[in-house]
Amino acid sequence: MTFKYSIFAILIYVSAHADQVTNSNLALSQAVKNVYPAIVRIEVVSERGSSGRMMKSRATGSGVIISKSGRVVTNHHVAGNGTRISCRLHDGEEVMADLLGADPMTDIAVLRLRLEDRSKGSRALTVAKFGDSDQVEMGDICFAMGSPAGLSQSVTRGIISNVALISPNQGSFRLDGENVGELVRWLGHDAIIFPGNSGGPLVDEKGFIIGINEVGIGSLGGAIPSNLADQVSQELAQNGMIDRSWTGLECQPVLDPKEDGLLVAGIIKDSPAEKAGIKPGDIIKKYDGKKVMARIAEDLPVFNQLVYGMKVGKKIKISGLSKEKKMIWTLTTSSRESAFTKESELKSWGLTIRNFTLMSSLEARRSNKEGAQVHSVGRGGASYSAKPNLIPGDVITSIGGNPVKAVNDMVRITNMIIKGKEEPVPTLVSFERDLAQLLTVVKIGPESVENRPVQAWKPWLGVSTQVLTRELTESLNLPKSTKGVRIAEVFPRTPAEKAGIQAGDLLFRIDGQVIQAYRSEDAEVFGNMIKEYKPGSLALFSGLRHNKTLDLNVTLEKRPEPANELPDYEEETFEFTVRELSFGDRVNQRLQEKEPGLIIENVEPAGWASLAGLRQGDLILKVNGKTLSKVELFEWEMNRLIKDKSKQIVFFVKRGIHTLFLELEPDWDDTQ
Repeated sequence: MTFKYSIFAILIYVSAHADQVTNSNLALSQAVKNVYPAIVRIEVVSERGSSGRMMKSRATGSGVIISKSGRVVTNHHVAGNGTRISCRLHDGEEVMADLLGADPMTDIAVLRLRLEDRSKGSRALTVAKFGDSDQVEMGDICFAMGSPAGLSQSVTRGIISNVALISPNQGSFRLDGENVGELVRWLGHDAIIFPGNSGGPLVDEKGFIIGINEVGIGSLGGAIPSNLADQVSQELAQNGMIDRSWTGLECQPVLDPKEDGLLVAGIIKDSPAEKAGIKPGDIIKKYDGKKVMARIAEDLPVFNQLVYGMKVGKKIKISGLSKEKKMIWTLTTSSRESAFTKESELKSWGLTIRNFTLMSSLEARRSNKEGAQVHSVGRGGASYSAKPNLIPGDVITSIGGNPVKAVNDMVRITNMIIKGKEEPVPTLVSFERDLAQLLTVVKIGPESVENRPVQAWKPWLGVSTQVLTRELTESLNLPKSTKGVRIAEVFPRTPAEKAGIQAGDLLFRIDGQVIQAYRSEDAEVFGNMIKEYKPGSLALFSGLRHNKTLDLNVTLEKRPEPANELPDYEEETFEFTVRELSFGDRVNQRLQEKEPGLIIENVEPAGWASLAGLRQGDLILKVNGKTLSKVELFEWEMNRLIKDKSKQIVFFVKRGIHTLFLELEPDWDDTQ
């Protein structure tokens, strides 16, 4: 009997386990069917101020389509600072997108696919739907979807491990100066996510979005609850921003776990809360008639959502305790500004700068929002070279005696000063650093034109040489007193090649004069002797070839123009510099004498050219199919493309033995 019951129990277990596997597979199938085709891979070009300039970067993330009109929800940290956004649909179709709005406090951003650009007959979009995150419980099965590391869409499976996950260090996760933890309690889960999964949906067994994946910490993931993401995304799509109320209250959990309410930790000066008479140490028990409580840090985001979610200008009744006495306070909410404004670049100053918001001015302990705050300074620029130099955090208050109340003032005054100038203009600048009021002189305006010394025409032979050192002469079985050079290379189409000089020849004399070279430091002796001649001169070079006497008459010619004397062009919009090909370039790149092209001399990091993949040393063969071998023609063509705001500029380049096409796709709103 015991054996029969054991077999029966095993059969029941196997059957139950099989049912679980079947149910799990059905859940995965439903989730994939409902949501997977709605996932998009997002490629973003973003821009941030650093080192005195606006630096561009490229990154990838994930998103999910939530409407037939092409709305996509993703993270702010994926696309919130995007200047150019491209989305790849599940079937590989690429569609450009516009940023409708972004909210750093919840790390949510909303895009709109440019459906009007799709070809006729394109497939209808698959749309995913938000579920109710308040119904999610620990242990629920979930699926994380997205495009990890910029790869194609993927799905991983896990369970919900926490429904109120927060960062253990308050303020450790900040975006654009905002503390994401103020409003967000993540849905914790163990479905594997990787960089690039950010912005992708967390989906339940029924195929509904229950969260937007945001972070991965070890094997644990965190997703913004769908109810919050849905609410924020709707307002962003409609208004482009989130209109939140502000009171100046700063609260923390109560110190006594047995007590109800929240503890007032601080009050911002001149805020509605201060005007209402609320003070640090007071206990808040009801806010606008709603009972509030925070015994642990995980409770605070719920209270903050209530406070920030009130209508701006609403009169709020607050009840609680002050020094153990019952109190009722009344305050009127005001509009909450963002922590920081977006920075702007002033190239003629070599810095990035931004306006003050209410909070940033308070953080800087200023009495008002006037002035332009320095965000970053580039090494070697005008602001860095001033004495004293400007540093991040300084506040510029006047330029040349003209008051600066905002960044617009600074731009206007700067344009007025440098208009029509060809040289930098020393300008008196007043600025504040903490409590000190300082003066400095900044040379703003166009950079001085570099005066390149044009070398007089010199003769040349067209070879590279090495000194016959004592070690070499001994190894070559030459007398110890031997002085001269060995020919290492003969360049093509040169006097040396025409005269028959060969690599390996040993040269001891020029027109009977000994070449006084026998130490490594004598490397310039041979070249200096040739420079004593005039172009067109005939010189006799004597030495040995294969241990036989060598005498060759060579007619010296004009030296080709070196690289530093050839025309070049700095393309400021896309931040790279090209130059016409020198003789040395053609030799090093194994190019024919008349082979066309321009060489890239410099590419600024984080500029549009850098993002397109152009590198220093690349040879530009064609631009949009046109061959441009002269800098003058290249400059004209680039100016035409910029004026026409060409959507795409294709460079056909040679890199070593390889050729490739590189696309430069500028965001013209950003470059002007």
